Amino acid sequence: MEPRFVPLRHTRRAAAESLERAQQFFDELDARRTTRHFSTEPVPRELIELAIRSAGTAPSGAHQQPWTFVAISDAGLKRQLREAAEREESDFYENRAPPEWLEALAPLGTDAQKPHLSEAPWVVVLFRQASGVNADGSRRTHYYSQESCGIAAGLFIGAVHHMGLVTLTHTPNPMQFLSELLGRPPNERAMLVMPVGYPAADAKVPDLKRKRLDEISLWR
Repeated sequence: MEPRFVPLRHTRRAAAESLERAQQFFDELDARRTTRHFSTEPVPRELIELAIRSAGTAPSGAHQQPWTFVAISDAGLKRQLREAAEREESDFYENRAPPEWLEALAPLGTDAQKPHLSEAPWVVVLFRQASGVNADGSRRTHYYSQESCGIAAGLFIGAVHHMGLVTLTHTPNPMQFLSELLGRPPNERAMLVMPVGYPAADAKVPDLKRKRLDEISLWR
């Protein structure tokens, strides 16, 4: 198949404007924090749709777009998800977590209880399509699906913060129960659980500091 091209949509900006926009963007993202304290206040579906559409603009290997976002607002389904996640997390904390991991988690104050999964108005589960499915039911390889979905997740989180909402990334281990609960096909793998909503009035976050630029970059 011959590749088809269209003109690039791009706005060239003066250096001063680029710097101003870059600083504003950094300041906005630097204010982003993960919280586990959500308000039950409803969030319009349109906002979640736009967050998912923003995530869907992510680059992906061979433009295969190997992601499925399942957005859950049904209270009964969220309760089932929470109960299943807490069962897995209880077993993890009590039996499977190595001491080093528990020590790393200690400053975050996390435990097996996940009330945010039923309190947040939305829970969005990102599934990675490990392979594609052709019209005849046969499988086709998806390239770099892990990396592609990671980028999409980052854009989703940024979009959520930009619109004045909060989220967190939750990775219960194992996550097979999500595929069963949400009826996803065998080619999809649950990757992230992200409750989304407004922060509770008394929401708190761990007192943590981000690494400095010189700790996360090298210049040659």
